[in-house]
Amino acid sequence: MQSAFSLSFSQSSLTLPNRPLCSSNASPRNLRFCGLRREAFGFSPSKQLNSCRFQVKSRRIEVSAAAGGNGAPSNKSFDYDLVIIGAGVGGHGAALHAVEKGLKTAIIEGDVVGGTCVNRGCVPSKALLAVSGRMRELQNEHHMKSFGLQVSAAGYDRQGVADHASNLATKIRNNLTNSMKALGVDLLTGFGSVLGPQKVKYGKDNIITAKDIIIATGSVPFVPKGIEVDGKTVITSDHALKLESVPDWIAIVGSGYIGLEFSDVYTALGSEVTFIEALDQLMPGFDPEISKLAQRVLINPRKIDYHTGVFASKITPAKDGRPVMIELIDAKTKEPKDTLEVDAALIATGRAPFTNGLGLENINVATQRGFIPVDERMRVIDGNGKLVPNLYCIGDANGKLMLAHAASAQGISVVEQVTGRDHVLKHLSIPAACFTHPEISMVGLTEPQAREKAEKEGFKVSIAKTSFKANTKALAENEGEGLAKMIYRPDNGEILGVHIFGLHAADLIHEASNAIALGTRIQDIKLAVHAHPTLSEVVDELFKAAKVESPASTTPQSVKATV
Repeated sequence: MQSAFSLSFSQSSLTLPNRPLCSSNASPRNLRFCGLRREAFGFSPSKQLNSCRFQVKSRRIEVSAAAGGNGAPSNKSFDYDLVIIGAGVGGHGAALHAVEKGLKTAIIEGDVVGGTCVNRGCVPSKALLAVSGRMRELQNEHHMKSFGLQVSAAGYDRQGVADHASNLATKIRNNLTNSMKALGVDLLTGFGSVLGPQKVKYGKDNIITAKDIIIATGSVPFVPKGIEVDGKTVITSDHALKLESVPDWIAIVGSGYIGLEFSDVYTALGSEVTFIEALDQLMPGFDPEISKLAQRVLINPRKIDYHTGVFASKITPAKDGRPVMIELIDAKTKEPKDTLEVDAALIATGRAPFTNGLGLENINVATQRGFIPVDERMRVIDGNGKLVPNLYCIGDANGKLMLAHAASAQGISVVEQVTGRDHVLKHLSIPAACFTHPEISMVGLTEPQAREKAEKEGFKVSIAKTSFKANTKALAENEGEGLAKMIYRPDNGEILGVHIFGLHAADLIHEASNAIALGTRIQDIKLAVHAHPTLSEVVDELFKAAKVESPASTTPQSVKATV
């Protein structure tokens, strides 16, 4: 979510060409500090900022006829320049960028603003993980003694923890709503669907037209067949985030991001956890070396056991004094393997796109496993393989990369295109993170993926590593457990992937992701200066450890200037 916000708010360009919005000595970049933006987030603007905000509003009225603005569409044949179906993080990012580009914009939401991320995903889960991190630290007597601290037995109030998660979701949801209202985005309530080319229906019988349409409807928890969810003892992440109970023993089906994060929460609060994983190893989506280390730190020392290579073919909720029953079968042979009796089961088997009822049949679009097919520019592809004019799909609904900040980046990319600037988002440069304690982060290719690509394309792959044990700041925190790993091409210095396990890994990955996005080579970025002592030196040492055959810079001059 944090990444999504930075993507959404990084550009502040409610300006006319070559004319700043505020005072003559203010640059357009300074608009992010004006009362218009700060007011949406609860700040009290000063008189100077109020003056700036007045000029912004006045200027918007003045230029609406020429630039579209928020008063009238640039093409009077339509009600709006842009209509977005879905007000999650992706839709929000697209809407704000569209208004900044002078487009009259509406966003349709049939549920609540913020979508999955804000209300049932990354935002409330981070609140629970903040609690689990503190509990884990306070419970670690050896760790506290190493600082010379003495702490009595730590406890928690379950309802207080749940309220913290709920209150955070409410606050962020209000922030998103206020930010769109402040910038003049029209918020339309009701379920949205596509009636035909450039035509959308929302609510009962409201019909609007738009030059361009973005579908941003997100996803819902995926529940395999044979699993009965009652919302109490057999739950999805939607239910788990409410923390209505902390079971003594909970089975978690799936050991990806969602399962790992909830195992961190539940074990910190006192639960025993059993993972059920269909593949032969835990954490199958991570780089194998990072996965192995993470298992040693996050799984083995904790009250966690696991079954791999098995499916949960049937799960029955607890009822009439009987526990939750889980029937396991071999993932390959489908032969019965075992039966578990637990207090609760969390289904963390991924997410499914929410694309039913969108009227896709009206434009001859057929989903693929529920996902809306798109090209590299997020343009929707119909059943005949042709592009549907003026229709785009972003975020979980297209399945390219099911992350909130990826949805926002895709939305911004679409707005760039519809306003005349061709833009293709480089998905391999988008980072991902798992907010366990310690954290895991990654960007680009894993080592097996990179070696497969190298074999096909005929180049060599090298690996550079550095340990958190060599970092002063990590040692000061007594958090030396961690590893950073970079996969790269030694012939030209191209970064293929970076994977980090350790303290604040989620914050450290962005230097690498931006380098991949900008095409910056190792021989250039290893000359960058990092403050000492900081955790960022972990990444600095990683770049410096790489051995590039050709020391000469190959970074494009335009990229160098940007960097």
